[in-house]
Amino acid sequence: MSIRDVRHLNCATLCPVAGFLTGQRSAGLGLGRGKLICHCLVIETARDGLVLVDTGFGTRDVAGQSGLSAPFRRIAGPKLDFAETALAQIEALGHKATDVRHIVVTHLDIDHAGGLVDFPTAKVHLHAREHAAAMARTRFKERERYLASHWAHGPRWEVYTEDGDTWRGLPAVTRLRGLDADIGLLPMHGHTRGHSAVIVAARDRWLVHAGDAYFHHTAIDGSGRVPLGLLAFERATQADPAARRASLAALRQLRERYSDIDMFSAHDLQEFEALCRSSHALRMAS
Repeated sequence: MSIRDVRHLNCATLCPVAGFLTGQRSAGLGLGRGKLICHCLVIETARDGLVLVDTGFGTRDVAGQSGLSAPFRRIAGPKLDFAETALAQIEALGHKATDVRHIVVTHLDIDHAGGLVDFPTAKVHLHAREHAAAMARTRFKERERYLASHWAHGPRWEVYTEDGDTWRGLPAVTRLRGLDADIGLLPMHGHTRGHSAVIVAARDRWLVHAGDAYFHHTAIDGSGRVPLGLLAFERATQADPAARRASLAALRQLRERYSDIDMFSAHDLQEFEALCRSSHALRMAS
């Protein structure tokens, strides 16, 4: 099997203002702050070293060297803890930065791409529209959400467009260059111009990292209402409202039709904790 293990990491804790509107309050920071995480994956492969899915904040962000704006720090309340960086957590697992040979990103927002610089030898795989938007930064939202210092080291970009591949009936990029493992991009545009979900074959199930295509599990499972603060945030940050709604509908259909899918967003703490528990149990049983 080309994928040996998958670990779930939180690589960026965010404690935004008006936490009571996010559905998850942050202990120790008062009632005014919430708690969101940045759910990343470290995938150990048989042939291609480690693959990192999203990166959270990096060591330069923590050190105050990347240019995170003061308004972002005040409003989003990033924890900026070195121990939460992907680099620190990967080293704690006994690996080196150079063991990360590939990084697959859902998109290049500040809280998803900060760790790119910590793995300068890795290839970075993403949708071509996302790469173009982040490099040009022509729109106001794109100048706010993308931080050029996160890729000032000159990553080895691998960019993709839909070329006829499908996965579960949806347009997909199912073979990433240089990767033997079953990891692919599932275009889910709308949050950003080139936002994608990432699909990973893990044992007898598929992980679907939905990135920021949604922010709270209730948007997918229908178990309740999405907290008002998260609804407001996703609308404020969306690049294409119609595309975002279509992406959300496609993800809902995937979850309803297939029982072998574990779907999760980048920021939902409940989903993250549940997957950490289940993956730990599988690891202990094997």
